Amino acid sequence: LLQDAHNSSVLNNDVLGAFLQSGHVTGLSRPVEMQFWHNTVLDSSNATCVFWQPGDGTGSTGSWSRTGCETTHREGTVICHCDHLTYFAVLLLPAGTLSPVQLASLTHISTIGCSLSAAATLCTLLLCCFSRYSCAITTCPPHSCRQGLRDNTNRIHMHLLTSLLLLNCGFLLSTLLATGTQGLCQVTAALLHTTLLCALAWMAAEAFHLLLLIIKVYNIYIQHYLLKLCLFAWGLPVLAVATIFVFKRDMYGHHSIRTSEGYSNATIDSPSGRCWLTSSPAHSATLCYAGLILLFNTLVLGRVLVILRRIRQHKGQARKDWVTVLGLTCLLGTTWGLAFFSFGIFLIPQLYLFTILNSLQG
Repeated sequence: LLQDAHNSSVLNNDVLGAFLQSGHVTGLSRPVEMQFWHNTVLDSSNATCVFWQPGDGTGSTGSWSRTGCETTHREGTVICHCDHLTYFAVLLLPAGTLSPVQLASLTHISTIGCSLSAAATLCTLLLCCFSRYSCAITTCPPHSCRQGLRDNTNRIHMHLLTSLLLLNCGFLLSTLLATGTQGLCQVTAALLHTTLLCALAWMAAEAFHLLLLIIKVYNIYIQHYLLKLCLFAWGLPVLAVATIFVFKRDMYGHHSIRTSEGYSNATIDSPSGRCWLTSSPAHSATLCYAGLILLFNTLVLGRVLVILRRIRQHKGQARKDWVTVLGLTCLLGTTWGLAFFSFGIFLIPQLYLFTILNSLQG
């Protein structure tokens, strides 16, 4: 009866109900004290006093909340002080559960970082376009212009910048668009999923192009090279998401997570809700896709490190090497690999590192 939608775990399955026949009791100046005994290792980070808050409307069972309750710990005992009467229990939370303050701070960091990233990518795109236009109309040597036009490196950079710009804009707009209907939320989630897959694919394209440059250096020719990269990095993600959206649209919608302050419709990005994947298999498939790309990119980055060590000849070269490695780390998106360390004691530090580094990638 007192099981919420998140299948929350209650200490010893003990629930204590306290009531008065005179009516509903709340706002007590002297809180009621309750003690729950146990024989496990607990602390304030993974065990907290909660009360049952019935759901509003039909089909909503309710949820556990800690509003108005304070938790203290002694050896073998959890003591609850609450300012009202209802059903009480000690809720066991997973290690590393986010607090509302942490969730809010991560939201602000991601919003500021993505805003700066979007502005930077837009400016860089404009500079790239202006540079190509200037090369076409000025009196630069014809050989230099032709060589610049034949070089696909800048074009690949521009595609990556475009995908990052779309990803950041989609992320920033998703909160506003999520306030609409369920259908609008699903469309927003699908677009955000598409831009994420495309951005990761273009990071893989950068790694592949870099691999060709450092291995062959000269006489690199692949017929319709850029077109093939576009089909891989733009076409496959769009086709995959479109197929999911047509045949399994319910995989997209409002995504919620649990926090230490109850279970409202809070998400990892914003307490007010955001549209994202709601299907565990789809989420796992996205992680596998990202994992394969990041593994490939990391191997390429390692290969570059080996080559840099071989060609180091001049004094001060080490400093230049580090700058190169830092630039390639952003270019290849290897910091996205932090997503695979979101467990146990690593969860909170990983979330902050992941949010700061990747929101500022642009």
